[in-house]
Amino acid sequence: MNIKEIKSQFPILNQEINGHPLVYLDSAATSQKPIAVIEAIEDYYRRYNSNVHRGVHTLGTWATDAYEGAREKVKKFINAKEAAEIIFTRGTTTALNIVAQSYAREFLKDGDEIVITFMEHHSNLIPWQQAAKRTGATLKYLPLQPDGTVKLEDVEATITPQTKLVSIAYVSNVMGTIHPIKQIAEIAHRNGAVICVDAAQAAPHIKIDVRDLDCDFLALSGHKMAAPTGIGALYGKRDLLEKMTPYEFGGEMIDFVELYDSTWKELPWKFEGGTPIIAGAVGLGAAIDFLQQIGMDEIERHEKQLVGYAMEQLRGIEGLTIFGPEERSGLVTFNLDDVHPHDVATVLDAEGIAVRAGHHCAQPLMRWLNVTATARASFYIYNSEEDIDALVKGLKKTKEYFGNVFLG
Repeated sequence: MNIKEIKSQFPILNQEINGHPLVYLDSAATSQKPIAVIEAIEDYYRRYNSNVHRGVHTLGTWATDAYEGAREKVKKFINAKEAAEIIFTRGTTTALNIVAQSYAREFLKDGDEIVITFMEHHSNLIPWQQAAKRTGATLKYLPLQPDGTVKLEDVEATITPQTKLVSIAYVSNVMGTIHPIKQIAEIAHRNGAVICVDAAQAAPHIKIDVRDLDCDFLALSGHKMAAPTGIGALYGKRDLLEKMTPYEFGGEMIDFVELYDSTWKELPWKFEGGTPIIAGAVGLGAAIDFLQQIGMDEIERHEKQLVGYAMEQLRGIEGLTIFGPEERSGLVTFNLDDVHPHDVATVLDAEGIAVRAGHHCAQPLMRWLNVTATARASFYIYNSEEDIDALVKGLKKTKEYFGNVFLG
């Protein structure tokens, strides 16, 4: 994997921030976009910008072919059975809300259970809070081990025959924990529940096979996997999607409209009301092509090596606490003693290093960790060990600076 060659494909990385070469370590928030994706979007707007599924003119045909071609690429990327099981959305949040609104609120009732974890991103927590309130279902949480992992014994004990839905992140956006989705899905199905997977932090980094995992729903975001913002996808098994009623209504998703009733289009279009995110889908398709040229196995290998190097180097900084398990995806969340994470991020930014600071849309997890916020460095295909070295140097400078401040 030639990191310099890959990095050269990302124009935004070829600049200085505050007089220093940019070291971008915030890909868990959003990844940067390669030239191939930028050019694919530009080509759509320059050459065949048109609405899809409507006109019979040439531009409309080209746009429809590109849009549906992107759906086919998503299908293959996650090994769905058919393209009809892929719903384009604005991102993971919208995809999870479709499941909460169109499945949970319709099929759950008083006495049923929804099971999630304390470490979920708010987008995989708040929809289930609301679904529980509106259906009378009980929201239950899987216990976490001290390192932020889940034991299958606890999964077995928490999921019961009353559990109707389990929703869990494949990879935690804070801890980097990689959950055993296939085993959790088996336990859920054995108890008669469906399982929904938040793959926002997994899809960019590891190979996903929804048929092997046997998940019922899976949500992903394009902007974390080198695609544009505002585009994502929901995978759902056909038999479940067929039973669900759309929760967004309007043009594009209808079949026949009468004065007092309407019928919906077949899958997947019944969930895609209004003019879809055409340019975003084109960009997502180009991003999938780009990632597959590198190879998802190679991406996973590179990030595993990088996060291992990062953990080793960061442990050499006195007073730095790392949160999460040893085996993890490509991010490290940490705090420096007596220095607020926002101050850490501010000093690092002055050195041209971009990291995340805050609660990472995971406030319940912050309370579980007994912290108000953390700093997070997250890696992707364009990062190298030199970026880690810059981070370590910047953190040592931060520690030195605030040590002098405290000494007066």
